[in-house]
Amino acid sequence: MDADADDDALTIGRRVRQIRRSRGKSLVVVAGLAGMSKSQLSRIERGETALERRSDIVAIANALRVAPSELTTLPVPAPANGRTDSAVDAVRLALMAVNYCQPGGQVVAVDVLRARVMAALDARCRCDRQAEFAAALPDLIRDVHTSLAAGHDVAELLDLAVLLHIQGTSQWLRVVGGPLDLRTQATILAQQVTHDRDEPTALGIATVGCANLMLTAGAFDLAQVALDSVTMPTNTSEGLQLNGMLALSRSLLAAADKRPGDVDAPLEHAAELARRTGEGNAYWMGFGPINVGLWHMADALETGDHAQAVTIAEGLRPEAHPNVPRRAVYWVDYGRALAGVRRRHDDAVRAFRRAELLSPLHLHRNPVARDVLAELLTRSRRDAIGRELRGMAYRAGLPV
Repeated sequence: MDADADDDALTIGRRVRQIRRSRGKSLVVVAGLAGMSKSQLSRIERGETALERRSDIVAIANALRVAPSELTTLPVPAPANGRTDSAVDAVRLALMAVNYCQPGGQVVAVDVLRARVMAALDARCRCDRQAEFAAALPDLIRDVHTSLAAGHDVAELLDLAVLLHIQGTSQWLRVVGGPLDLRTQATILAQQVTHDRDEPTALGIATVGCANLMLTAGAFDLAQVALDSVTMPTNTSEGLQLNGMLALSRSLLAAADKRPGDVDAPLEHAAELARRTGEGNAYWMGFGPINVGLWHMADALETGDHAQAVTIAEGLRPEAHPNVPRRAVYWVDYGRALAGVRRRHDDAVRAFRRAELLSPLHLHRNPVARDVLAELLTRSRRDAIGRELRGMAYRAGLPV
């Protein structure tokens, strides 16, 4: 791969270079504003160092005066497309219709809608049924909100809407690399619903979704305000699991916001709750000891401690997690961690291949994973593992 080619900005690093040049800014100026060295930024732009930490993405975006999403947006056409982009467009139209109070769906009995939402969320938690979920989602959004407007069974419909938008719409858009503005629309709809519902569980579910969206957007202060504003009851297993997810969000936020002293306490609290709940799946969040380990890996990666992330990963059994997409996330993050450890690059390629076999979308449409693939390509050899790597890179839409 020609690291100096003026290509179509297929990675985050190349997009940084493209935007920097369009702004007429030098490496020295942007690096200084981002709090890093000129050589570090140059390696990022050339694809020799992956840009994978939220804090670094936000710092460079601020230096370039663009939103972080401008750096992580997938190229057009997006890799591993299939019918994904048309499905995203259908969801966009459905969300727009709801926001303009013209959902255009059908009034459906609450028990039928409940069954449809549950079936859709079950499908989203299966990597081999993502297309089924995507096909069902636009009509489901329209029908839930049309039924809400009819004024019957409002409380239960509000609960269904929160689950649908946080654990369905927003999560699916994240996996397929959908635009941040669509995830924001879905999350805001869920927030509006929680205000109408005024019930702790709905508020907690919406807060988990909002905090994670704000993390992606680099709005760390807003994420902290959201997390600090909610207190959940702990008198049920479901409440304990939801509290655990909120604690994990606080821990990752502290890591991204470069507050290392605030990372461990919420993580330890989540681990203690997980020991009480065991492996669970309340609200399709998959909270339990394995999920705590997955978030611990994410914390380590966010702080740049790849060796610690590898150690954590090698103590987990991802196949025991109730949600298949989270198993794919494990292999993606394990591959990222291995790529940052000397003499483990071949193992990183094998981990990424495991992720790809479980869920191609989780690898091909993850901008950070694609940057790590590009970094590995710069060091690849012409052997079997190199061919495996180049095959994955090709399928992810990277130049090989």
